[in-house]
Amino acid sequence: MKNACLIIDKMHQSIIPMLEAIGLQPDYRPDIQRKEILESIGRYTGLIVRSKTHIDRELIAEATHLRFVGRAGAGLDQLDVEALAERNITVVNAPEGNRDALAEHAVGMLLCLMNKMHTADQQVRRHVWDREGNRGTELMGKTVGLIGYGYMGQALARRLSGFGVKVLAYDKYKADYGDTYAQEASMEQIYTDADILSLHVPLTPETLFFIDEAYLQRFRKSIILLNTARGKVIKLKTLYEALKSGKIIGAALDVLENEKLAKLSEEQATYFQQLTQSDRILFTPHVAGWTYESYEKINQILTEKIKRLNLV
Repeated sequence: MKNACLIIDKMHQSIIPMLEAIGLQPDYRPDIQRKEILESIGRYTGLIVRSKTHIDRELIAEATHLRFVGRAGAGLDQLDVEALAERNITVVNAPEGNRDALAEHAVGMLLCLMNKMHTADQQVRRHVWDREGNRGTELMGKTVGLIGYGYMGQALARRLSGFGVKVLAYDKYKADYGDTYAQEASMEQIYTDADILSLHVPLTPETLFFIDEAYLQRFRKSIILLNTARGKVIKLKTLYEALKSGKIIGAALDVLENEKLAKLSEEQATYFQQLTQSDRILFTPHVAGWTYESYEKINQILTEKIKRLNLV
């Protein structure tokens, strides 16, 4: 089919008319399995994905007419970007579509954790009225270190600007990126000054489990960890041991090392169970960028980029 675009994950229903409006013929098949994708991908000029399957060399080899892959979201760790580039297949993602959702969620988790809202709520439901035990800690006056200052980090810095905090941002791949909301900083500055560490890096071979014991020990203070990026930047074991030692005094986690909770390894299951027993940990199920609004905005961003790049 000419200008046919295969959609292999569930998307907001607006994706169909949006793609049609720019001259594509969407084939919406959210239930399609990998075997079927491999058998049919050669017929399509476009592919839109979330995280159903790896877009790897095996699949790319069959995509003989593919011009673009649209990632409905920000992360590209499910895509073999190098192999796609070798075939001149353009990769389009949409971090602009969910950055606001993620930033709001991150602030919400941080305030909830620091003010013990999650534990206080459960206690009151049990008729426990413990004011002293639920005394909170103010965000004002704290220093927040951001690792990664792309769309997500910048959106969070803007949200934090009204809280009277100092925001330090470190991004290895940028220069002169300081702005009204965050001060460009070295890692040494963040190690020295940060009270809160928020992660905004993609998952790459470089960032895989890069938050380890040695990394955490370099912080002068005990810190609160906020992770809305990728779970595999820190092991569950590392989290547990840092919490136990007091180097991490609290953690707000939207992502985990292994998010398939029914398929945790024995070690992962052991440490996850320990973490779930702590009221200094706040979990959400990888929904920081997943709002009703972002679900549709991602479609808008993808179709605008596909049109602008003349990929139809």
